Amino acid sequence: MILVVKSGGEAALPEWREHFAAFAPGLECRWWDDPALDPASVDFALVWDPEPGRLARMPRLRAIFGSGAGVDLIAADPDLPRHVPLVRCVPPEATQRMAEFVAWAVLSLNRDARRMAIAQARRAWDYFEAPFAAAEQTVGIMGLGAMGRRAAEVLRAIGVPVIGWSRTRKALAGVECFAGPDELTAFLARSQVLVCLLPATPETTGIIAAPLLARLPRGAGLVQAGRGAHQVLPDILAALDSGQLSGAVLDVFEPEPLPPDSPAWAHPRVIVTPHVGSLPSRRERARYVADCIARLGRGERLPNLYDPERGY
Repeated sequence: MILVVKSGGEAALPEWREHFAAFAPGLECRWWDDPALDPASVDFALVWDPEPGRLARMPRLRAIFGSGAGVDLIAADPDLPRHVPLVRCVPPEATQRMAEFVAWAVLSLNRDARRMAIAQARRAWDYFEAPFAAAEQTVGIMGLGAMGRRAAEVLRAIGVPVIGWSRTRKALAGVECFAGPDELTAFLARSQVLVCLLPATPETTGIIAAPLLARLPRGAGLVQAGRGAHQVLPDILAALDSGQLSGAVLDVFEPEPLPPDSPAWAHPRVIVTPHVGSLPSRRERARYVADCIARLGRGERLPNLYDPERGY
């Protein structure tokens, strides 16, 4: 069996091969642009941003694996072979890493880590006191999938009150859950820190914009770790400048990488991170893909299948 890989660049291929040799010894791991590779011989693909039409030229494909939780760049291919299962990469390590990232981001906003980083760069002893403990601020999580649920659990474990909002009704112990557009305003009004972990769908495109931000309590914090397409960056920066937002941790952008001339880099109330919120190790991703391939061989249903009707 042959797995073709396009994730992390060609320099990452030796590491991918090492991990797949451990978890799927019978699997041959080849580079996406290997000129000696016959597309008709490929059984599986592990990709992030394949060129449109390339996957359609692999007639033996049995499954396509996204190398991250989001498969937007794969699903956007107009020639994507829709009969082939498309699997989102959501191993347990990814949900834990996202939960850790969200907890770090919420605490960083609470302690004004951006102000301290600026002071350190100036070698200035800028003493100040946080106005309240993190446990005094309600965190609202938009998106209660596997990552949102784990983030809520971790925040609650350190004493932070959490509420949640999702497209459809969810139930989560210790978390008041809101659902649908009719309950969004009530959810936002109580979200002193808003965490966005929504999937990318037509309905969520541009959702983090001025109309939504205006419904948050004045001085709210923002953690954006969902998709770059969710946010209207000029609106976020304007809300920060006006005081409607007190700070933001932004992990996703459109486009990526964030251009060097983006005003987000130097904004005194923004922490920029390079889309690392939930990224699991290559070892963990290889283990996950190998397990999925084994499941497929046993005739079992694959986990985290992309649903084109839902958009995630």
